[in-house]
Amino acid sequence: MIDPLAEVVMLLRPAARFSKQVVGAGSWQIRRSDAGEPFYCVVIEGGCRLTLEDCDEIVLQAGDFVLVPAAYGVAMSSLQAPAHAAASAPVALGDGTFRIGAQQGPTDLRILAGHCSFGSPDSALLVSLLPQLIHIRGDPRLATLVRLLGDESHENRPAREVVLARLLEVLFIEALRSTTGTGAAPGLVRALSDARLAAAVRAMHGQPARGWTVNELAKEAALSRSAFFERFNRVMGVPPMEYLLAWRMALAKDLLRREDAGLAEIAHRVGYSSASTFSVAFTRHVGCPPTQYARKHAMARVVEGNRPTGARCSSLWVHESHHGLWASFADVR
Repeated sequence: MIDPLAEVVMLLRPAARFSKQVVGAGSWQIRRSDAGEPFYCVVIEGGCRLTLEDCDEIVLQAGDFVLVPAAYGVAMSSLQAPAHAAASAPVALGDGTFRIGAQQGPTDLRILAGHCSFGSPDSALLVSLLPQLIHIRGDPRLATLVRLLGDESHENRPAREVVLARLLEVLFIEALRSTTGTGAAPGLVRALSDARLAAAVRAMHGQPARGWTVNELAKEAALSRSAFFERFNRVMGVPPMEYLLAWRMALAKDLLRREDAGLAEIAHRVGYSSASTFSVAFTRHVGCPPTQYARKHAMARVVEGNRPTGARCSSLWVHESHHGLWASFADVR
């Protein structure tokens, strides 16, 4: 049976960037500004506060896991808010560990935090199907996965990148399938928790080449056409045919990037009767013809392959003293 959730995660192609252990003491606060990159953390000991841009503050406690598929503005602080507004600067202790807040005395917080990236150019589309914030309490499986990611990222073992990629896929799937029920935000996770809609979504993913209509999808869901359309739109956040088109285009772009099929075959695989009708639809949806899209990504791979290897820098907490942004946790590899 086709698993839409696993398909979305695998198409995202998550790749680990780095993982850190952070210990804290006293009062502190940190802020970060990212361009929509995924962020996850698990609280091992103690507690802290987390606020996302345009979201209410949540209190994290020992055993809590948080996954943000697309982080923009993130702020974290001690349970007792600091008296001043200035951000704290984490201090590197070695072995991938940082200390925040008071630098002397016992600590009252320990978290594992990680940062990753998505290899898919369709990540914005795919992430839009996922919850903005996933907060899970007391799941030891997730904490174990985060620890494994941290251990693997700090070692130079054979097949390291493959192992990291698979661990991240498992972590995302495990976190997402723990987020079910009507309380979830509109999107794929919430739709898959609805047995009727899940049948229709699986049908679309299982046979993307089929000429689906709303009536046929409604039959898969055992609902009337009007009830299915309203329910799908409310729970998924988009109408059924719009979701089907977006999924077909995501599959088509993946096939074009991999260059393992001709244009006519790709058109057939994603539900178009000819290469010409597929090209028209692809151009309207993506903004360029499929052949141009394939050439562009082929050239990008050549450029990437010719790029010299060397130290790569990535910042987890970025500080610009003159603009109010601050940071630390620079990771140089």
